[in-house]
Amino acid sequence: QVQLVESGGGLVQAGGSLRLSCAASGRTFSSYTMGWFRQPPGKEREFVAAISWSGGSTDHADSVKGRCTISRDNGKNTVYLQMNSLKPEDTAVYYCAAKYGRMWYRVPLLEYDYWGQGTQVTVSS
Repeated sequence: QVQLVESGGGLVQAGGSLRLSCAASGRTFSSYTMGWFRQPPGKEREFVAAISWSGGSTDHADSVKGRCTISRDNGKNTVYLQMNSLKPEDTAVYYCAAKYGRMWYRVPLLEYDYWGQGTQVTVSS
């Protein structure tokens, strides 16, 4: 069992930055592909970014590419999402997710094994 706890969300003006963190419990964090998803108000949850177990491979959605960067620290059991140049359309609840296994591909939302409770990001114009 893995528990994921997100933090770092909040209210920010357009053009600002936030760094989200997701702390994972357990001793096998490095065996998981980690992902960030978001759910805007009234919309479905969507992929934001993912990172391989080693951190050597990353994938970002086109909507955030160049503005957001996913990273991880396996020694701290934590995955991060650095978000810059935020836009009002980035407003959403952001979730981290864990998929067991050291494969690398864009894991579909439904295949993730564990989810955090989410953290709200609100970008004002």
